[in-house]
Amino acid sequence: MMKKLLIFSAAAFMLGCTSQPEPAEETAKYTLPEGKKVEIYATAMDTNLRLTNVGQADFSDFGQPVETQVCVFVDPSQTFQEYLGIGGAITDASAETFYKLSEDRQAEVLDAYFSKDKGIGYNLIRTNIHSCDFSSASYTYVNDGDAELKSFSIEADKKFRIPFIKAAIEKAGGDVVFYASPWSPPAWMKDNNSMLQGGKLKKEYYQNWAEYFVKFIKSYEAEGIPVWGITIQNEPMAKQTWESCIWTAEEERDFLKYNLGPTMHNSGLADKKIVMWDHNRDLIYQRASTYFADAEVSKYAWGIGFHWYEDWSGGVPVFENIRRVQEAFPDKHMLFTEGCAESFDAERYDAWVLGEEYGRSMIHDFNNGAVGWTDWNILLDETGGPNHVGNFCFAPMHGDTRTNELLYTNSYYYIGHFSKFIQAGAKRIIASPSRSQLISTAFLNPDGSVVVVVMNESEIKTDFFLWIDGQAAPATSLPRSIMTFVL
Repeated sequence: MMKKLLIFSAAAFMLGCTSQPEPAEETAKYTLPEGKKVEIYATAMDTNLRLTNVGQADFSDFGQPVETQVCVFVDPSQTFQEYLGIGGAITDASAETFYKLSEDRQAEVLDAYFSKDKGIGYNLIRTNIHSCDFSSASYTYVNDGDAELKSFSIEADKKFRIPFIKAAIEKAGGDVVFYASPWSPPAWMKDNNSMLQGGKLKKEYYQNWAEYFVKFIKSYEAEGIPVWGITIQNEPMAKQTWESCIWTAEEERDFLKYNLGPTMHNSGLADKKIVMWDHNRDLIYQRASTYFADAEVSKYAWGIGFHWYEDWSGGVPVFENIRRVQEAFPDKHMLFTEGCAESFDAERYDAWVLGEEYGRSMIHDFNNGAVGWTDWNILLDETGGPNHVGNFCFAPMHGDTRTNELLYTNSYYYIGHFSKFIQAGAKRIIASPSRSQLISTAFLNPDGSVVVVVMNESEIKTDFFLWIDGQAAPATSLPRSIMTFVL
């Protein structure tokens, strides 16, 4: 049985360790090399398996399966979108918690997330532009009323957040996709005169706010942090008790078209990616169709960001809305920008559904066209914070600042089944299970290796065959488990 708290050291971890969202590319038929073996990793409920290498399996001639033979059919000759990466957000809360831990625990956090060998190989980092709910207080980078932004300074970020980001990038080998999102403009730029409770950016400050983005990017790059891109607004249709700002699709479109896009291009930042929406899957098609009907907007926007919170009322996530956007706008990229388990409760560190929510979302989002996937806070303290409005949440890893322990929830391992093995530049390929209790996605890596992830949310222990090119390798999917096959 599982222990109440999953507490592992980095050393212990090392023992284990679309109709058509993008048209399939014409590639040569994949031929499985003779004598090829598959390496298998597993995580399963009510076992000690945590991203554990459970051995190898051999392929043998198989041919046509019969109905009683359960298979996951994989076809590497059918390739789809290019994979960007997987990672999480380094917020103020993550950074403050990180620096309350001892140096050896800090090293463990960096290894666990950003090392391919010792950890799960994150290559993507998101952060907040000035404060968000996961900051100890609200703050901005300018003095009140400074429309010319003469007082702009990221000094507040230099204490914890910037050093943590730099250390993460270094641990990842320097090759990281780093992007940032604002939760609200400064209060004096908004019609409700508050960073909290929604409100709107006053139109007379549209240009000033566009210049704020430029100053942020250039300030971070002056600190040695290359910025890949930005999102325009975190959750633009949510009035929250924390930092938030409302944008209609037309307002966001026009801000990009007339202010942010031209300002970034004129400031030498035309290479930076601009991501729109950055909210839930529910309204995503309406937003995309409003944006991309305008050729000027399409010129500036790299793609669409999305979250998973549309199923807050207990409904089924609308994964196929991602596919709808890809079908209509195949030149735009889909990036999952935030998700977490809300309503923190320390009694639920071992809740198996925490990881299953990640695995389910990642498989469906990738299969529907997502190029990357970003978790929310990578590290929180024992309260699920710090958070200045009491909006406490789970993270894959919690640092207990009282005891200096690191607590890993199983979501860490579920994410690792993808991030540890899929390489930047990989192409998604076909993975087709023959039974509904199994869901799967697969990728062809740039080095020619194939990665197949198979998840079982049911209580049914399922023997199956991994079938490729007329050959198959036997495997067993344990109840409530996730497996990764690398060949």
